[in-house]
Amino acid sequence: MKSKFLLIASIITFIVVACSKIMPPEPDPEAVLAGPVEDLSPQQMANHIKGDEEFSRVFGVSDGLGPIFVAASCESCHAGDGKGHPSTTLTRFGKYNGPTWDPMISEGGPQLQHFSISGYPAEQVPSGIFGMTRLVAPAVTGLGYLEAIEDAAILALADAADANADGISGVPSYIAPPNYFIAKYHHQPVAGKYIGRFGKKAGAIDLTQQTANAYLNDIGITSDFNMQDLYNVQTGNNTGDNVPDPEVSASTVHNVAFYMRTLKLPPRRNAKDAKVLQGEQIFLNIGCGGCHTPTLTTGNSDIAALSNKVIHPYTDLLLHDMGNELNDNYTEGSAQPAEWRTPPLWGIGLTKDSQGGQMFLLHDGRAKTFEEAINYHGGESSGSRTAFQNLTQSEKEALIKFLESL
Repeated sequence: MKSKFLLIASIITFIVVACSKIMPPEPDPEAVLAGPVEDLSPQQMANHIKGDEEFSRVFGVSDGLGPIFVAASCESCHAGDGKGHPSTTLTRFGKYNGPTWDPMISEGGPQLQHFSISGYPAEQVPSGIFGMTRLVAPAVTGLGYLEAIEDAAILALADAADANADGISGVPSYIAPPNYFIAKYHHQPVAGKYIGRFGKKAGAIDLTQQTANAYLNDIGITSDFNMQDLYNVQTGNNTGDNVPDPEVSASTVHNVAFYMRTLKLPPRRNAKDAKVLQGEQIFLNIGCGGCHTPTLTTGNSDIAALSNKVIHPYTDLLLHDMGNELNDNYTEGSAQPAEWRTPPLWGIGLTKDSQGGQMFLLHDGRAKTFEEAINYHGGESSGSRTAFQNLTQSEKEALIKFLESL
């Protein structure tokens, strides 16, 4: 009997050891972007989970995919809630009619849908464009905190006339709201427009607008917010996918927006490391914090867990002229072609984990290293770029070490 028990114990031990070798260990929370914020109520957690399920849902033809599209799911562009890969970039284009920017809607603009359902032609970029840009999908973590920042806090960072003579003159992006937009208490309308804070050129006011637009323009899925199907203009008007509209409900859009609103803050790593602290000081000394504002505070939010929180996103959510190096001759809203919203730097140290092991930085993924990305910074950031180039190799390494910790 004793030998039988020993045999069973040996088998169990073998299975446990074997499984530990086969199954990967649970990831370190400091190395994972996905996950909910703390202190959500049970109902809020249920809505977060519903939104998570929809975020990862892969649409098919019977669900209303397309007929032209860029991706079949949200998650395919935001793997692990992180920054996207150039293989899933968005292509946008337009032209000027005199002084007025024309998004070329009648010719399929402003976004190219380069995939299509079977038997339906995909779009091609039309002739006569003035500018075209490729946009890598951003990470979606921490967005609820950015949405909860009061407009007044953003406006306090703006300096259109460069009154402090530091060479930086950030301006807010003002967007005409969609007909379904509901202003919250922190929104301050100016001539009927509101500050945009999401998207590469801050073209969306809140995450509901961002989500509804992504469903339609990226996946070709209609909702209660956008009822008109995409179609290839070359095939004629309203040649859709023959699936009744809307293809997802308002509650689905709200759940996905809620999911993004309640994703946790991107985690820091090695924040107290001496080299990281040295790099952080260098980052500030050479003026990077003039646009990548280290610390902001949220206002009141309908989600208590997001209210009045001190956060470190390293962005001012303003538009800045980045010079000819990053000018794609393309624009949205009130942004000029060379203007881009300051991207948050939190989570940037984990970028390569969601991009297949190789970083693709800047709006279009053209930079493969931090140093290369910094060297593309012109316009208002020219002074910081020159200061970086004048650092010693040891100082550059410290600065990069700091960025890797974010």
